Amino acid sequence: MNAYDYAVQANGSFALPDACFKVKELMANESSTVEDFANVISLDPSMTSRLLQIANSAIYNFTGEISTISRAITIIGTAAIYNMMLIDVAATAFKHFSNDIVDLKRFWYLSVYSALAAKNLAIKANIPDIERLFVAGLLENFGELLVAKINPEIAKKVDKYHGEYLPWQVQKHLLGFTYTDISAELLKIWQLPERVILPIRHFNEAKSIQINKDVHILYLASRLALIDRFPERFSYDALIDEAFFKRLVITEQDLQQAQKFAQDETHNILTIINAGMF
Repeated sequence: MNAYDYAVQANGSFALPDACFKVKELMANESSTVEDFANVISLDPSMTSRLLQIANSAIYNFTGEISTISRAITIIGTAAIYNMMLIDVAATAFKHFSNDIVDLKRFWYLSVYSALAAKNLAIKANIPDIERLFVAGLLENFGELLVAKINPEIAKKVDKYHGEYLPWQVQKHLLGFTYTDISAELLKIWQLPERVILPIRHFNEAKSIQINKDVHILYLASRLALIDRFPERFSYDALIDEAFFKRLVITEQDLQQAQKFAQDETHNILTIINAGMF
């Protein structure tokens, strides 16, 4: 099996809900109104509740309470709302996943931490449309869940990484490709924008290829997440390449601030999007 094969098999189990496709259609229609978007999203009270919680979290840091989807759309924008819907889809998929191969607490922590660090670094690097990098960080390793569901024995072996080898190096050795390759193929099937998929597909190659700043952002964010979760296995000096600071025009202090922001907010976001697991 290759990465695409895993993505195709998994798409039936982890399909996007109709609301995501309807919102995407509305985004493509210039005549769509805020009320059109709100009417589609409000059909799912559970999703509406979580979207409002995320909109009121430190991720957006707005003064005053955002109490309706219409206001959230007006302030945050339709693209951000759509991305938050994808977060909700991911959370729902994990909640219905029953497999002891994947340490869900570890998985979610790394995913959310990477998403938050990517968003914060994007702000510091003056990159526009930063919500796409939050989504890329959150979904970069979705392929792990798919491998664990389809081929649990391989997933169990892949999980035995340590400081000598990075997770994606072990994945490449045992599978012939990485979890991020599967994630990229699934998101392509979901018809997500290429700007979300590209950094997921290439960030592990960021040292050897020059594509864009998004790739460099996700490279740093994913490694910060590993360092935070497994300080006994991975060190800052071993994983962080300071050459990326110059490419992104950021400082080491910026990176440290991104670390602190991700540390402070990861548990809060986990509580919102995956209540009951943590």
